[in-house]
Amino acid sequence: MTDNAAAYAAIDLGASSGRVLTGRLDGDVVTLTERHRFPNRPVRLPSGLHWNLLALLTESLESLRAAGPLRGIGVDTWGVDYALLDDRGRVLGLPFHYRDGRGAAMVAPCFARVPRDEQYAVAGIQTLPINTVFQLLADEGTAALGAASRLALVPDLLALWLSGELANERTNASTTGLLDARTGDWAADLVTRLGLPGRLFADLVDPGTLLGPALGAHGLGPVPVYAVASHDTASAFVAAPIRDEHAAILSSGTWSLLGVELAAPVLDDAARDANLTNERGIDGTTRLLKNVMGLWLEQECARAWGLDHAEIFAAAAAAPAGGPLFDPDAEAFLHPCDMPARIGEACVAAGQDAPTGVGPVARSILESLACKYRLVLERLERVSGRDIRCIHVIGGGARVELLCRLTADVTGREVLAGPVEATAMGNVLVQARAAGELGSLADIRHVVAASAQPTTFEPGGSRDAADELYRRFLDVTGLAAPATA
Repeated sequence: MTDNAAAYAAIDLGASSGRVLTGRLDGDVVTLTERHRFPNRPVRLPSGLHWNLLALLTESLESLRAAGPLRGIGVDTWGVDYALLDDRGRVLGLPFHYRDGRGAAMVAPCFARVPRDEQYAVAGIQTLPINTVFQLLADEGTAALGAASRLALVPDLLALWLSGELANERTNASTTGLLDARTGDWAADLVTRLGLPGRLFADLVDPGTLLGPALGAHGLGPVPVYAVASHDTASAFVAAPIRDEHAAILSSGTWSLLGVELAAPVLDDAARDANLTNERGIDGTTRLLKNVMGLWLEQECARAWGLDHAEIFAAAAAAPAGGPLFDPDAEAFLHPCDMPARIGEACVAAGQDAPTGVGPVARSILESLACKYRLVLERLERVSGRDIRCIHVIGGGARVELLCRLTADVTGREVLAGPVEATAMGNVLVQARAAGELGSLADIRHVVAASAQPTTFEPGGSRDAADELYRRFLDVTGLAAPATA
């Protein structure tokens, strides 16, 4: 294999940054090369907060043209957000950013039309104000929704712009709250009962579907464009080197998505009451998981302080343990804000002193995240019946040594950190399988295990101290432990 050999390109767009990587499969090993990394900067307009997708497309195309010969292109992004298209595939307005906040007012009206328990029994999605279904209801009465012929989630739209072919890929469609978790088809009856236009929902495809060659105008040649596992978490789960059913996966970045891979969804009352989500994975698998706020908290602090992430995590490591704690998932933290001040307010409201200074605030974030992970793991075990013995931390958070160590200590479970670029790796390997280079999901996981060596963090310190930290977290947040939920 040479550096000039044709490679698969992964356009991997996260909530805070985008990147283009290429990957080549050589026997049992895949090698990734980062071609370009760029910020993902939303824009605030009079209508609200929007994604600047044209800038992301431009950055991606420039790096694809410079990447050399390509065997395929796949796009993965975050979930829930979408564009409305007219009958000629033209975009009817810039897609909104999920942190715009417009969906929050539609949660109660949505459940008034179809009760939450009935929606969960079909779609199995946790209630978050950012969900697609709430955003679509916020579009009611607008000219855009009235004129729309199709809905394109963000990776669907970018794939359309690359190939000229529109299809809704199932893993991302499962984040909408409008996909039947059992069948993997649109939940037509639910769509009708909610009063949404049925014409928007059509043409679902699985990961690995060939959409067509890249459009000639892009100057890339007739490179195949594939629908991969286009929800970035689904691609990341593909590249989690799990060994058995006792593993949980923590996709750690702007969001922390913590869950287990199952053969079928769990749609019972216990899963609904735990507010777990059933998202579709590769080969019809289900990712039973919980969305936790994640490193967004630190990213907003970094913006407020004007510091880089390495400085912040170093300060956290030097700060005293056992500071104030808070629920990372409180709605007050969802939107852009002065995050250090907001965290301080939450701590004071819970009867604690506010953390002061970079190190104590950052340590408070990481200790609170580790405690929330333990709560989620206990709920996952209760709902799924799984005995979770290790946690695979994948994504950018795998680089944050203190968070990995705290997660091992607080949860009492082994943590295996890596691969960092799991999402791009999963994207590339799904393309390679579509091109005939790989077979089963087990084959893919074999390549992952041969290509990346995780860093191991064993639980350390006093179990009594870890249990006391967790008990204090439950006390100050008012969150019930699973045994008493």
